[in-house]
Amino acid sequence: MSKTVTIRVDEQLHTLLKERAEAEGTTVTALITQAAHDAVRDPRLEEAGEVFRAFLADQAEAFDKAFPDDAPSHLDAPGRAA
Repeated sequence: MSKTVTIRVDEQLHTLLKERAEAEGTTVTALITQAAHDAVRDPRLEEAGEVFRAFLADQAEAFDKAFPDDAPSHLDAPGRAA
């Protein structure tokens, strides 16, 4: 079940929201809903992502040795072996 939330924005922000929504092929409501989700998302998730990316960067050589068929040089598309 969803709830309706009404907000007021000035004309300039509304214009920018409409332009952004059109450029992304979505709606103003969808943009605002995503912004609301982002506003309440646990900040530890972003921190965890940064830690994971750093770990991967530090361990890339070991990963490539352990899984040579999955090394980026052997992939012709993301996630697909050549």
